[in-house]
Amino acid sequence: MGTLYYGDKLEILRRYLKDKTVDLVYLDPPFNSAQNYNAFFQEKDGSAAASQIHAFEDTWHWDIETKKACDAVTEQPGKVSDVMQAFYTFLGGNDMMAYLTMMSSRLVELRRVLKPPARKARPNQSALLNFSP
Repeated sequence: MGTLYYGDKLEILRRYLKDKTVDLVYLDPPFNSAQNYNAFFQEKDGSAAASQIHAFEDTWHWDIETKKACDAVTEQPGKVSDVMQAFYTFLGGNDMMAYLTMMSSRLVELRRVLKPPARKARPNQSALLNFSP
């Protein structure tokens, strides 16, 4: 408790967090909006400033690294592998499959670190992101 990690959540999860050590995950993932997002600043008086910085890109592309990540997910036995194989059969290697691969590998790790019963704080989102068995 009291530790802030900065970086790619997948790397942080795999490197620093042990199984079943997290009580709650707040999940606010990218949504494959195909948009670039900027952070805007305010002047001291609270008015909008002209300055902004690039925050993140919510675009995903299928490439060799994404294929390797997809293979890593599908090589593990279980329901996630079954679903991802079905998605790949249906979609092939495209940008939507890249997004699903990115999300699935992170969701698997989030599920691993959550203490039972698994909970998430994102009640208004789809039941597809529910970790409960």
